[in-house]
Amino acid sequence: MPGGFGVAEAVLDDVFADDITFPATDGYTLGGTLFLPRGAKRHAVLINSATAVPRQIYKGFASYLAKRGSAVLTYDYRGTGDSRQKSLVGYNQFKSLAGFQASMADWAALDATAAATWMRERYNNLPLGYVGHSFGGQALGLLPNNTEIARALLVASQAGYWGLMTSPERYRVYVLLNFIGVPLTKLLGYAPGRMGLGLDLPKGVFLQWVRWVMSKRYMFDDPTLEAVANFSKYHGALRALCISDDPWATRSAVELLCSGFTSITPEIDVIAPADVGAPRIGHFGFFRPQHRDTLWRGAAEWLEEGL
Repeated sequence: MPGGFGVAEAVLDDVFADDITFPATDGYTLGGTLFLPRGAKRHAVLINSATAVPRQIYKGFASYLAKRGSAVLTYDYRGTGDSRQKSLVGYNQFKSLAGFQASMADWAALDATAAATWMRERYNNLPLGYVGHSFGGQALGLLPNNTEIARALLVASQAGYWGLMTSPERYRVYVLLNFIGVPLTKLLGYAPGRMGLGLDLPKGVFLQWVRWVMSKRYMFDDPTLEAVANFSKYHGALRALCISDDPWATRSAVELLCSGFTSITPEIDVIAPADVGAPRIGHFGFFRPQHRDTLWRGAAEWLEEGL
C-alpha cells in the first residue's frame, strides 16, 4: 500500500510484505518494502542496496530476517527501481533519467539517511540493525545519523578502487567505465544499465562513482565529500563479510573501507565458497536463498546478538 504500512499486500514465508513510499530528507518520494513478522517484533533492520541493484534482490533475506522477529525495510535509491519518477504518458512507464539530478553522495545524505530515520522513528523501542551490500555498506560511514545504528553487517562492501580488484577484472572495469560508460553517459544524459551495470543510473551518480573508482582511496580521496567525517561518528558493532571469490570487494578493498571507521575496530570475516559448500558466491551470491541455513543464519544470529 503506497504511502503507508497498514495493510499487507502479500504474505511471504510466514511474514507480511508491504510496498510503501516514504520521503527522503529533501522530500523526494522513495519506494520501499516493509517486511513484518507475524509475531512480536524484537529488532528493526534496514537493508541498503548495492549500486544499480533493485531492492527485490534482497527480498528473500529480508523475509528471512522478518520471520525471525525483525521489522525490515528495503528501498530503492532515487533514480532507480520504484524510486524512479514515472512518466505521465503511458501506464507504469518511467521518465527518462536524462537531466535527473542525483549523486552517490545524495543517495547517502538524502535517501539512506531518511530510511534510517524512518525506521528509527517507527520502531524507537527496538534496536536498529543495518545491512549494507557494496555501496550500501559504504553509505554507513557517510550517514549523519549512523549513531542511531547499533550493529552493522557489511556484505561485499569495499572502497572500490579499480586497482584493488582482481586481475583481469580490474582492466575490464577500467575500460568499461572510462571508454564506454563515461562517453555514453555524457552522450545520453544518463548511464544505461544495458551496458552491463544493472539498473539505469543518473548521470551524476555514475560520474561520481567513476571518479571514486579511479581514485586510490576511493571516496576518501574526494575533497568535496564532507560527509566522510561521519565515518568516525559510528560507534556500533561492525562486521564486514569479505567473500574470497569476489573480484571487486577483495580483502584489501574491504580493509580500506573499514579503515575509515576510526572510532571502532571492525571485524572482517573472510568467507570462501567451500566454507558453505558452494561452488561460488561472488559479489552478489550471499543473497541467494541457497545460503539460508549457512550464511543467512550466521548473519541473522550476529545481527540479533545483543540487540
